[in-house]
Amino acid sequence: MKEKIGKILGTLLFVALISCLFYLIFFSNKKTNKGEIKMIELTGNHLLSAKEYLAYARLDDKSKFGGLTLADVKNRFANHPYISKVDVEDEGNNQIKVYLTEKNIEAVLLASGEPNFITNDFQILPILPNAKFTDLPVISNIGNTKAIKPLSVLKTDDIVEAFKIIEASKLTNESMFRKLSEINLRNGGDIILSFSGLKPPVLFGHGEAAKKMVYLDLMWNSPEGNNLIDSSEYIDLRFADEIFVGSSVAENNSPGDAHKTGLSE
Repeated sequence: MKEKIGKILGTLLFVALISCLFYLIFFSNKKTNKGEIKMIELTGNHLLSAKEYLAYARLDDKSKFGGLTLADVKNRFANHPYISKVDVEDEGNNQIKVYLTEKNIEAVLLASGEPNFITNDFQILPILPNAKFTDLPVISNIGNTKAIKPLSVLKTDDIVEAFKIIEASKLTNESMFRKLSEINLRNGGDIILSFSGLKPPVLFGHGEAAKKMVYLDLMWNSPEGNNLIDSSEYIDLRFADEIFVGSSVAENNSPGDAHKTGLSE
């Protein structure tokens, strides 16, 4: 008889424990689903402040957190044009943490006086008020400005070449990349580069971006080359294995009256 009562009590205790466990799980989910989120922390934001992202997601007013779920919060941030990925974690104590992964901005695209971001995936993004960015080169005179629409993809041969120039500057010298201020595509003509700290424009032409960037870096960082650069009005990299510097910009197929520096010797 005692064994039977003991088994019954053991079964009842087990059922009670299971019931408590289900209650706690349900109650915890219910709290989150009923809007018990009281604090949202952001990390991974660089292009915009946390305040700007929260305002876009309509999460800047804690009094309106009622009824929010983790999925709701994730979706609101995922719709932002600068965001490629969002992860949301429940930190407990009515707090959640939002991990933002922003799109990789490659350059500023300038067309008809209107600047836009362009990502490493060739997507056009608007430059929103208060967006923060530094060391981004400007790509100008791309030709067909009608193709520039926010959130569209613009992958022309000239844009691809501009990206190769940017990549070559990064691989050659980090300082070179930071100083690259403009890539003028000249509507399909010979590309001209501008660098901060370098007075003359660089007639870059087309092709062999990596080789040309190395040659320019060697000249820029040598005493003799620096003296030539300081006294010149242009640097011409359009001709194989040589740099020409001169007192007037040469627009035709010959460097004209210029000093020749052989770099293949």
